[in-house]
Amino acid sequence: MAYISQYAYYENSGNLPENANWGSYQYVSLEDVVNNFMLMYNGNHELVNNEERYKVLFHAKRAIQELNYDAFKEIKALELQVCDTLRFVLPSDYVNWVRVSLYKDGVLRPLTENIQINGASAYLQDQNCRILFDINGNALSPQYSQLDYDRITGSQKSIYLNDNSPFNGREGFCCDGDWYFEYNIGARYGLNTETANQNPTFRIDSKGGVINFSSGVSGETFILEYVSDGMENGSDSKVTVNKLFEDFIYAYIQYAILNSKLGTQEYIVRRAQKNKSALLRNAKIRISNIHPGRLLMNLRGRDKWIK
Repeated sequence: MAYISQYAYYENSGNLPENANWGSYQYVSLEDVVNNFMLMYNGNHELVNNEERYKVLFHAKRAIQELNYDAFKEIKALELQVCDTLRFVLPSDYVNWVRVSLYKDGVLRPLTENIQINGASAYLQDQNCRILFDINGNALSPQYSQLDYDRITGSQKSIYLNDNSPFNGREGFCCDGDWYFEYNIGARYGLNTETANQNPTFRIDSKGGVINFSSGVSGETFILEYVSDGMENGSDSKVTVNKLFEDFIYAYIQYAILNSKLGTQEYIVRRAQKNKSALLRNAKIRISNIHPGRLLMNLRGRDKWIK
């Protein structure tokens, strides 16, 4: 990131948005990374000998993508309200999810992933169960499958402890807030403790690009925390990387080019690989931010009463 004045940093030189440059000094742009590599690591007397700029750009972007997957701690969060279809469309730059939470009464409530399939595609069929096709030979599909329809209308049974649980509606008696049933006093027979959760559940349909929620959450607000690949929807001018990983990016590009180049001695490739791995470890340690205060909080969290 180029050096800018204090006025440009805090006020964006009077332009909107005002916060466009806040925190920008932590990052170096993709363009600067490629330019620096071409200037300092690519030449007649370097290990990387006069490689084309497009190759350097490709490997730089791949390095940034790999860092976003498991090294960076830059988690994005998106808030959306779920409509009657009980679906939450995944963000355009979504790669993987970290946490899904229900935001209710001012509190974030992390949800449990549903281990059952709660959505499916379907085909229209005639009375003989033969699939119906259109004039182009494509199978006809209804708006919702029976599974989706039951989930949306709330008639689908659930293995979780909610209104759609098999235990709901059973005759029994309540004692101190706990329900007991005559066929199994003091316990829920056959209950899987893995699914002993009364909160709403979700299941991510990665191929369909949506999150399907359990029944009864229409109109509720949810927060999706997720990771992206850092490519900023294909806009190279907006791609940046934390300065702590800058040397690793250079080492990654160097290794990737040497590893794919015909005739490169194996010991040179191994040396470049070791250098890349060492710089990655150093950068991860630097960005980990292990402070005594956080360690103390973790130690205090171990002091719990267990019933």
